[in-house]
Amino acid sequence: MQDGGQQVPNAEEQTEEAEPIKQRKNGLYPGVSDELAASMQSGWADTELHDLQPIPQAGHTADRRAALSARFPGERLVIPAGKLKVRSNDTDYPFRASVEYAYLTGDQTQDGVLVLEPTEDGHEATIYLLPRSDRENGEFWLDGQGELWVGRRHSLDEARQLLGLPAKDVRKLPEELREATGPVRVVRGHDAGIESALTDKVTAERDEELRVYLSEARLLKDAFEVGELQKAVDSTTRGFEDVVKVLDKAQATSERYIEGTFFLRARVEGNDIGYGSICAAGPHACTLHWVRNDGPVRAGDLLLLDAGVETHSLYTADVTRTLPVDGTYTALQRKIYDAVYEAQEAGIAAVRPGAKYRDFHEAAQRVLATRLVEWGLVEGPVDRVLELGLQRRWTLHGTGHMLGMDVHDCAVARTETYAGGTLEPGMCLTVEPGLYFQADDLTVPEEYRGIGVRIEDDILVTEDGNRNLSAALPRSSTEVEAWMARLKS
Repeated sequence: MQDGGQQVPNAEEQTEEAEPIKQRKNGLYPGVSDELAASMQSGWADTELHDLQPIPQAGHTADRRAALSARFPGERLVIPAGKLKVRSNDTDYPFRASVEYAYLTGDQTQDGVLVLEPTEDGHEATIYLLPRSDRENGEFWLDGQGELWVGRRHSLDEARQLLGLPAKDVRKLPEELREATGPVRVVRGHDAGIESALTDKVTAERDEELRVYLSEARLLKDAFEVGELQKAVDSTTRGFEDVVKVLDKAQATSERYIEGTFFLRARVEGNDIGYGSICAAGPHACTLHWVRNDGPVRAGDLLLLDAGVETHSLYTADVTRTLPVDGTYTALQRKIYDAVYEAQEAGIAAVRPGAKYRDFHEAAQRVLATRLVEWGLVEGPVDRVLELGLQRRWTLHGTGHMLGMDVHDCAVARTETYAGGTLEPGMCLTVEPGLYFQADDLTVPEEYRGIGVRIEDDILVTEDGNRNLSAALPRSSTEVEAWMARLKS
């Protein structure tokens, strides 16, 4: 029995109804009558698609492959998409192609593999995919991943038209790789079968160099990527508006209502959410990665909503707003919120070409440390607090990270090119300072306890400074209150 009640004949079934089929086995279709086998082999229309237009990013993916080719001349490069992963028993998680594969091909097909074969003047790129399900051997209806059950996939020729790459049958690739000679690199961790075929041809060190290169290549976004990030942010803005409009319903249920509301926007306008939504009301806002989202939503509390829509091309937004559930900040909430807003303003101002990556973090932390000293929560002077990192009890985390196809993009880039590097036009990063006063923190006045505030925006480094991709969402406390009032009216 397949999910959703789809039945595949099973020779081991012992029902009376199945017995006639068991008695009429043939060699090609065990447990299936000759008549049914013949019926399933014929009578199907030709559905081949012709004159397909290339996917929008096809030119960009070709440029990315050319840069990869130039970096590793004379070497065979193997980049798998990955396999399905079991969620429970016979159900799988929704498939998401590896970032490296999707970045270089634009394809998102499970089991796919990109191979760059070295030539005298560079590389010849080929994409290896599963072809259409074979109807002669019964694969399309007897296999659990057959098209009758999971839907049509593109033929190899259709894939060639869409992706701008020659396409071959991936089932033949392991043997080709076993017979291949010369230096090979593979992106590990996505396809055990491909890695097994290359066991004696690759080394962990050389493969890691390939993975690091592909991570660093994504530091600079091309025009297509910037457009996709803006799409993701725009959808995310609408998702935040959706949440504000249903806060009354969330109060009657839980944080799950907020999570579900935002998820609906992500699925309608994009591929998915880019990461687990943090819908943290009240003291849950002080838990940095609160994704249980099962707590109450109460008037008078703050809601920290950290969420992002992922586009169909797998680029994600990452935005946070901390909202008063009833639409108005209390005096203390506003004081804390305004301090975080001031810190974010300082951080955003520090994002510009030629600045050190850490500059925006240090600018934001200085503002927060100054306020903590002024409020008497930590002993100054501010330089001492920063030197000893004393503010980190309440600021908890770094002030941002690169953003792209991963919410924490470029994660395996070298320190000297990322955290220790310099900002350049085309980089996209978050600026997200926060203050978190834990509910059990006895070092702060009782009225502070349980208040958590974060403000996060997605910032593109431009030639002359930066552009806030999420500027459509209000940020200052006064603007937030006015925005919420409009949406609720």
